[in-house]
Parts: sequence; structure tokens; C-alpha cells
Amino acid sequence: MNKEILKKRTTDFAHRCARLCSALPENWLGLHIRSQLIRCSTSAAANYRAACISQSKASFIAKLGIALEEADEACFWLEFITEENLLSENKCRLLLEEAKELTAIFAASQKTARNRKLKIDN
Repeated sequence: MNKEILKKRTTDFAHRCARLCSALPENWLGLHIRSQLIRCSTSAAANYRAACISQSKASFIAKLGIALEEADEACFWLEFITEENLLSENKCRLLLEEAKELTAIFAASQKTARNRKLKIDN
């Protein structure tokens, strides 16, 4: 996948998570999850963007690792939202699918980078 397309996907994902968070209830649990989901979704996008301008293979792999962890955390919070019946499964379904896809993409990219000589073209 083209890095510009993936940068746009991760940024769009962060925006969509932020919009979803505005629908969470205004109680302590809703506020906590809102903070966590916004933090991890924006971090996944920011760290992928940072990986794209890495100066070394090690930095690229490290930033991808952070993006991977944050995308997986977003999966957790999206699942938690529906398990706690804070929002309907239907409202979270597409975002959860995207979070799982991003997690898989980052995992595969990190594995490829570790196993091959990587050319980073900025």
C-alpha cells in the first residue's frame, strides 16, 4: 500500500474516532474512554506519519511498533464501548474493522521491515 494512502487512512481513522467519542455518554466512564480512544487513535496516525520520515531502519521499525500498539489499543476501546453498551455495535463496527485492518497492516509491515533490507525513501 502506498504510504500516502495509509497516512490518509490513519488520519481519517483518528478523525472518525474523535467524532464517535462525541457520542459517548457524559459520565466518568464515557469521559475516560473518550480520552483513551482519542489518544490512541491519534497516536497511531502520528506514529505512522513519523515512521514515514524515519532516518533509519531501526527508527522505522520502532515507530511502526508504536503505531501497531496504538491501533490495537483502539480495537480494545471500540470493543469495550459495545461490551459496556455505551454505543451500539452498529455505530462502532466500521471503525473497529478499520482498527483491525490498520493493526494487521502495521504488523505485516513491521515483520517485513525486520526480515528484509529496507529502503526508506523520504
